[in-house]
Amino acid sequence: MAWTWRFEKADGTEVTPAVRAEEFPTQGDAESWIGEEWKELVEGGADQVTLFEDGTKVYGPMSLHAEQTGEDPAALGTPDADAPEAQDEG
Repeated sequence: MAWTWRFEKADGTEVTPAVRAEEFPTQGDAESWIGEEWKELVEGGADQVTLFEDGTKVYGPMSLHAEQTGEDPAALGTPDADAPEAQDEG
């Protein structure tokens, strides 16, 4: 199982991240990493990210701009359980 991020401009166009992208063994590891690296990612041209598990979208796009979300992306939590993307498919 691999967790990965897709890095995008605000219009959804994929961009190469300013920080070397990784595959993560858990969702928590992926979220911790984005919480540590989001500022560099924004400075490098990424506006939003989408999280994937083995190629399947888990949630996103999620803005990396704190002023748009009203929250610090470094304080990531799990998506809203009522959101369609967050509901268990199994």
